[in-house]
Amino acid sequence: MSMMRGGFRGMQAGQQTARPLNFLPSLRRILALMRPDLPAAAAMAGAAALAVALSVAAPRILGAATDIIFAGLAGRAIPAGVSQAEYVQRLRSEGKEQLADMLQGMHLVPGQGIDFDQLRMVLLTVICLYLAAFVFGWLQGRLSAVVVQHAMFRLRAAIEDKLARLPMAHFQRESRGDVLSRATNDIDNLAQTLNQTLTQIMVSVLTILGVLAMMVSISPLLALIAVATVPVSAIVTVLIARRSQALFATQWRTTGRLNGHVEEMITGHDVVKAFGQQPQAIAEFRSANEQLYAAAYRAQFVSGMVMPAMMLVSNLNYVAVAVTGGLQVAFGLLSIGSVQAFIQYSRQFSQPLGQLGGLVGMLQSGVASAERVFALLDSAEEAPDAAPAATGPATAPAADGTGTHTRGQGRVAFEDVSFGYGPDAEVIHRLSFTAESGQTVAIVGPTGAGKTTLVNLLLRFYDVDAGRITLDGADITTLPRRQLRRNFGMVLQDAWLFGGTIRENLAYGAPEATDEQIMAAARATQVDHFVRALPEGYDTVLEDGGSRLSQGQRQLMTIARAWLADPAVLVLDEATSSVDTRTEAQIRQALASLRRDRTSFVIAHRLSTIRDADVILVMRDGRIVEQGRHQGLLAAGGFYADLYRSQFAGPLSVQATAEREQAAGHGS
Repeated sequence: MSMMRGGFRGMQAGQQTARPLNFLPSLRRILALMRPDLPAAAAMAGAAALAVALSVAAPRILGAATDIIFAGLAGRAIPAGVSQAEYVQRLRSEGKEQLADMLQGMHLVPGQGIDFDQLRMVLLTVICLYLAAFVFGWLQGRLSAVVVQHAMFRLRAAIEDKLARLPMAHFQRESRGDVLSRATNDIDNLAQTLNQTLTQIMVSVLTILGVLAMMVSISPLLALIAVATVPVSAIVTVLIARRSQALFATQWRTTGRLNGHVEEMITGHDVVKAFGQQPQAIAEFRSANEQLYAAAYRAQFVSGMVMPAMMLVSNLNYVAVAVTGGLQVAFGLLSIGSVQAFIQYSRQFSQPLGQLGGLVGMLQSGVASAERVFALLDSAEEAPDAAPAATGPATAPAADGTGTHTRGQGRVAFEDVSFGYGPDAEVIHRLSFTAESGQTVAIVGPTGAGKTTLVNLLLRFYDVDAGRITLDGADITTLPRRQLRRNFGMVLQDAWLFGGTIRENLAYGAPEATDEQIMAAARATQVDHFVRALPEGYDTVLEDGGSRLSQGQRQLMTIARAWLADPAVLVLDEATSSVDTRTEAQIRQALASLRRDRTSFVIAHRLSTIRDADVILVMRDGRIVEQGRHQGLLAAGGFYADLYRSQFAGPLSVQATAEREQAAGHGS
């Protein structure tokens, strides 16, 4: 619990140190994700351009319909036999100058009403334009979904591959909840952002350009008034965007921290309840939740200011265009249909500007998430594997005949190995020993002696700082990690099972195994009898880490999994420490079958479990201080004897303890 608290406090303390969002490079990198779908993206752009072009053309044609209606009404008012010019002159003589100016610029047919045939053709054309624009808009949306989802598919695959290449130190340094948040929440937020902004930005930009061209063709003066608002909108957007950048970055960092805390509390739920720390856990969650609320509120509020500000500028522009356009109609410089079309265009012009402003906040949020994902992708990886060795560890057919692969002999040698987790934190000091093929090597010592570190080095979760480790004579750094680890099987203190059937869990290390081989492994490791007692047998689906099974049953399953994988070297890390005595006896019987004909490394604190080891390595402060067999080490009266006495002997002499253990061994 103290570790969980400390980790969370550390995250809180580091909240203000994260760098601000680097917008443009991250945006370019996002767009680069879509490069493999360039043909689909080009088709999407083409469909968007056609949809915009058709939508932009419609108001100009619709303005002609207004002119037809007005010309028909005005023409009907002219007496028969009077020309348009004569009627205009009569209006001027009556002092109706503005009406005369307005009618002078129109094409009127005296005595004729509305030309409904012409009006019908114009309206039908407008309807066809809008229908075609809808079709191309639908096609653009479909192609956009394809491009975005393909990009997210590749990004998720890249994250999965990256996680497989990250060193063990990365997961010890970073919060698991934060890593999970980057791989799920941040990618989902990026996908949502791209879905909503990618096509909208493209359509808005094309609409602005198309509408601007149409407005200039109608009235350069009105177009100048409309364009005058663009710099004002740009300034407002930039000022707000600068503020929202850092706020969105903080929001998603805080989301990762909250996820990390929740993951810790769920993982340690039993411990939290056992120590009565629910109030403290709730208080820490509440604090993190409040931080997320504050960060999200500020980010959303500031970015949300863009749209109202843009709408204000748009409305002011609308007023200026309407007043100026009305004056031009009054003076006969423009027709009513042209002004109507221009006002519609001014709305079309300001609307995408407002949409672009509103999309800024969403885009900032998406790019902030993308930067967190890219930071994970850019994290330092394990040193690259060497080229596959021409002669790797010696291999031999599986001794039991159940495996479908060959395995090495399992001879392991540490040669003057030193290692530290940091420059000034050496935990293994010039360590040397040899485990011959088929031997059982027990590793004992107090907490912090370097036992688990030794195993981590053996499997190349970390690489040594000095010296070398060999497997069947080959330096393990010259072997690809996958080839190296194929020679190892692990049974840990915490039995890890994944969501799936028992059959799938048993075959995790040997996916090519047949049902007969799976059941043979289960029988050899005491698993078959309790699996057959389940209603679905080997097809029983395990959920929540196999919570339907007891701790001992889960541990036996991990032993069966290692048995089926048929490794040359077996690593047992406190495999029986968390079960009762009877279950321990079952597990020890299964382990005895598993260790046969294999080199085994056994890490144990219960020294009674390693009395039959071929060699016992006694570690202290990263060094081997003693090695030998159980009886010999007891007789030597050294550090191992002290450890053993502290567990079993109490005030008895070492010799008496040895005699008692020997008698117990004969009795069993």
